[in-house]
Amino acid sequence: MSSYSVSLTTADPSDLADFKRELQDAFAIAVIEEFEALPDGPIPSDEDLDTSFNNPGAEVLRIVCDGRKVGGAVVTIDEKTHHNSLDLFFLKVGEHGLGLGHKAWLAIEARYPQTIVWTTHTPYFERRNIHFYVNKCGFKITAFFHAHYPDPNHPEPDNLPDSAGFQFEKVM
Repeated sequence: MSSYSVSLTTADPSDLADFKRELQDAFAIAVIEEFEALPDGPIPSDEDLDTSFNNPGAEVLRIVCDGRKVGGAVVTIDEKTHHNSLDLFFLKVGEHGLGLGHKAWLAIEARYPQTIVWTTHTPYFERRNIHFYVNKCGFKITAFFHAHYPDPNHPEPDNLPDSAGFQFEKVM
């Protein structure tokens, strides 16, 4: 897969419905593996995704491999502090394990060279994500949030039975 080219494009507004569905399908895999079902609808909800897409500084990106849409990301860029966040990141179902995620992350880093610090987060049960962020992308775990120590900046969806999760940081 290393010979394949991965790039980023700004998601077209007409593509957002497909983007949402693909992201929700990708996120559902780990939720179903952990909890055996999706509790109350897709995760994240359409409303949560709309909020994320419209946050100040948010950019919705498509991950493209040789002309094919293979995933997406939502980043929030702070032009003043250059402390940016990776809010959502996914590869479509069937695109995992091919090196595309790492190439996409490197493309995100290259797209925002002024970044001083990147932050992101993931649920505690998403071992693939933890491995990816720490071992492949160079993030460090900076916090573990749970019911007695909730994350004030990233409330988990109400429809997940457990809101525990990790926060990561990468200093550039």
